[in-house]
Amino acid sequence: MLSEKTINTIKSTVPVLEVHGTAITTQFYQMLFANHPELLNIFNHANQKQGRQQAALANTVYAAAKYIDRLEEILPVVKQIAHKHRSLGIQAEHYPIVGKYLLAAIKEVLGDAATDEILAAWAEAYGMIANAFISVEEQMYEQAEKQSGGWANFRPFRVERKVQESDVITSFYLVPADGQAISAFEPGQYISVKLNIPGESFTHIRQYSLSDAPGKPYYRISVKREDAVDGRPAGKVSNYLHEQVKEDSTLWLSAPAGEFVLDRQDKRPAILISGGVGLTPMVSMLNTLAESEPDRQVIHAARNGLAHALRKEVELVARKNPQVSVLWCYEAPTAADQEANIYHKEGFIDLPWLASKLPSKEAAFYFCGPVPFMNAVNSALSNWDIPGSDIHYEFFGPAAALEGSA
Repeated sequence: MLSEKTINTIKSTVPVLEVHGTAITTQFYQMLFANHPELLNIFNHANQKQGRQQAALANTVYAAAKYIDRLEEILPVVKQIAHKHRSLGIQAEHYPIVGKYLLAAIKEVLGDAATDEILAAWAEAYGMIANAFISVEEQMYEQAEKQSGGWANFRPFRVERKVQESDVITSFYLVPADGQAISAFEPGQYISVKLNIPGESFTHIRQYSLSDAPGKPYYRISVKREDAVDGRPAGKVSNYLHEQVKEDSTLWLSAPAGEFVLDRQDKRPAILISGGVGLTPMVSMLNTLAESEPDRQVIHAARNGLAHALRKEVELVARKNPQVSVLWCYEAPTAADQEANIYHKEGFIDLPWLASKLPSKEAAFYFCGPVPFMNAVNSALSNWDIPGSDIHYEFFGPAAALEGSA
């Protein structure tokens, strides 16, 4: 346990972290990778360049300081991060390295304001928080390895099928190279794919949601090709998967992970709302629950019919299961979309439209998609007075705060 003096010292840094948190974490990553470039084999380079990882870590450090005397309140965040760490292969020996350069970054950015007392308090607090992560992750590694069909670290899988789902999304059906069983997972979870891309100095690891129901002899991921746009370079991993990975290629996968999962005990209607490739965990959830009694409503937003993946699969589920209904929202429908009348709303999802289409607010709401889409949906649900306990969402990449959240 931390002493009252340490707790008070940590809490005194909260205002400073609110202002300088991102500067500290940016400095931290620069120092970390300069001294330990091998860790670039683990971290997402694109998130580093876009600043998303730095912002996410800054938010985590800020929350740790704010709740240092009641860390149980951020336990859900700890578990979410621990799942990511387990899927990436983060080990206990990495934590002292991170602690060393985090303290050095605090000192570098804050200068004389980072007194010996503050640095000592943060060293003590970091040690306690790191031990909590190590303990949780150790249990996760053990569970992943010892469950039926489970494994540790990364396991080779063969691409059994590769299916183009839309202009920008392709599905990969993955079976274990050794022909043995694979572990079960909860609808909404993801796996990590580790790639050695020719010409790249470091390995690249990306998480992809599993897009089919559990219980199959394969895992399916549905990957959006990230093209260059507005000065942002094309995604190295997604383009490599689309263009270079063929049927019978080998991919190395982590065991399934993730906290964003369907509550199978909740028998109320489930509202599954997605934008773009955010449909992947929703389709897994839908395929799992299609034959159960409660109503399922699927709402998906896409730019148009050309970008809309897995539409036929979802509509087939709806035809076979009358308690499932679907609504499509197209931002910019094509002339063919308009002629065929294959969507239900043009533009963006908003609260008036949602309220007019949903039979009741008494439901569990799940959503996933690009951050602006998630902000809009979260704000709409909050303004509709949906309790926070009924709102469930997943970020693709480092977590952030959504608009409309408490």
